Amino acid sequence: TVQEFIGAASPSEIVFTRGTTEAINLVASSFCREFCRPGDEIIISGMEHHSNIVPWQLQEEISGIKMKVLPITDDGELDPEELEKMISGKTKLVSVTHISNVLGTINPIEKMIEIAHAHNVPVLIDAAQSVQHRKINVQQLDCDFLVFSSHKIYGPTGIGVLYGKEKWLEKIPPYQGGGEMIASVSFEKTTFAELPYKFEAGTPDYIGSTALAAALTYVSGLGLEHIAAYENELLAYATERLENINGLKIFGPSGHKSSVISFLVDGIHHYDMGVLLDTMGIAVRTGHHCAEPLIRRLGIEGTVRASFALYNTKEEIDALANGILRIVKMF
Repeated sequence: TVQEFIGAASPSEIVFTRGTTEAINLVASSFCREFCRPGDEIIISGMEHHSNIVPWQLQEEISGIKMKVLPITDDGELDPEELEKMISGKTKLVSVTHISNVLGTINPIEKMIEIAHAHNVPVLIDAAQSVQHRKINVQQLDCDFLVFSSHKIYGPTGIGVLYGKEKWLEKIPPYQGGGEMIASVSFEKTTFAELPYKFEAGTPDYIGSTALAAALTYVSGLGLEHIAAYENELLAYATERLENINGLKIFGPSGHKSSVISFLVDGIHHYDMGVLLDTMGIAVRTGHHCAEPLIRRLGIEGTVRASFALYNTKEEIDALANGILRIVKMF
């Protein structure tokens, strides 16, 4: 089901993990062990979630690599031409998010993959924020690795997916050792199982994988193109409502973005806004959203983030806007 959902060539390219975080850690650990030497470079972007920053920082200590950061523009976007300038003979991998979890920016990953591949550099795509919003086909994208989490696409927590091209998964060593991932074991030597099992040590999460399959079937039945169109409609409506509130600033690009709005209101701390909206039954997230470097780049301490999905309505957006207006009057 996962193979079909993301358009992978073979089931052997689908590895189950505990989530996006573990999937990136797996690639960082195993890829660097096989391909990286001290001084080699990994490129990430300035809008990454901590789960696509910290694993590479750990590898800086373990493998001696250097992590380079593709800067974001003042509009909260990435410039592929800057990536071209950053790639050197020492670049081993580009690891970048498809959609920013803070700004909603949809990154030009097709162009970035094309540029990286022109220099024979593989690319990892963090699709945690995109797989539930738009159709992804890994063969058309031609990405080398792609990761996402079940709970972002209406499945259970604690399970996720690593897609990897077979040629890479064959070459990189196992991430963890134990049962299930072996072909044979002796005290002198262990041989490993075929793909994808060599990366799935221990008893699998059967319940999680079955539930994820059900979630993917449900989303496929609705049609990702219909979901994207509906969410874009919600985003446009919410943007219009919120932009008309005095003192409210929306962060990120105004155009090509996903259904996320990060905002601040003059004179009101983001945490206060979140707590007060919560008392009205409105669920938003506040803080740095596990993307501290991006928040610092914006010159702020945090934002209020409203996220819209397939089950939200314009009436709920009205409730959000009216709630903000009520709170503004309190300050």
